[in-house]
Order: sequence, then C-alpha cells, then structure tokens
Amino acid sequence: MSRPATPVRHSIVVMGVAGCGKTVVGRAIAGRLGSTFADADDLHSDANVTKMASGLALDDRDREEWLGLVGRWLAQHPDGSVMACSALRRRYRDTVRDEAPDTVFVHLQVDPDVVEARVNARSEHFMPASLIASQFQALEPLEVDETGVIIEADRELEDIVDDVLRAIGYARR
Repeated sequence: MSRPATPVRHSIVVMGVAGCGKTVVGRAIAGRLGSTFADADDLHSDANVTKMASGLALDDRDREEWLGLVGRWLAQHPDGSVMACSALRRRYRDTVRDEAPDTVFVHLQVDPDVVEARVNARSEHFMPASLIASQFQALEPLEVDETGVIIEADRELEDIVDDVLRAIGYARR
C-alpha cells in the first residue's frame, strides 16, 4: 500500500472524452494526495443531462454555465482539489482557468475502441456511446502554453496515477 504524496496545493482537472477514465483516475489521484475530489458531471443542469441522455451533444451555450461552476468549485478549494471534467476544447479550459488560474490539466488519452467498449459497459451514466464520435471531434489537445500533461490511460490504474503524479511534480514519499 502506498502512502499519500505531499498534498496538492493547486487544482487538477483530469480531462478527456467520455469513457477515458476521468472519474476513476481523478478519485485515485485525490486519494493518493489526500485532496478533495468532484466530478463535473454532477454539476450539469438537469437540462444538460436530459439533452445528452437523449443522444444530443451539448453546444457551447449549454456548457458555459457548467464550466463556470467547475471553475468556481475549484477556486473554492484553494488548498488543492481534483476534478474530473471533459474540458475538451481550449476555450472550455480557459473558462475554467478564468476562475481557477493555477489549474493543471491531465489529459487522459485512450483509443476510441477502448472508450466505446467502456461506455457501452456502463449502465449508470447518462452519456450514450452514440456521442463518443462527437467528443473525439471536439477534442483539442493541450497546447504548449497550457499547464498540463498527456497521459496514456489504457493501462493499470496505479501506473496511470504514478505517471500523473511524476509528470506534475508529486512523488511518493
């Protein structure tokens, strides 16, 4: 069993398409760091959830208030926090950073076939597999001026978390 690393003192957003493992990896990172965790899916309005559950992708207007809530939640946890949030486009990440400027983004990269299998296997989530293609189309990789890392996430959870923590400057004691 590993001991927690030094507590994080900034916000971490675990990002990527639906089914890439944001929630599982985010919880594991938060657990390792002794930080607060939240899932941005829980901040969606009922209207957004209904829209996605019916197979319709959200547009930027749908996301605007939600992304503001994500950023404000992060800002309300200044001693460190971890949030699972798709944050697919640069402008979405910028909206989050407007509220929580020190946010580090961890982009979980996974093969589309793996994502589809994962989404098809889950029964308790509103996001249908029919929206996966739109997520990959919308995805804008982190740019060189964005604070963050890209991590291959089709591996064992402990290996992913180890790589994330090393990449963002946290090591096991």
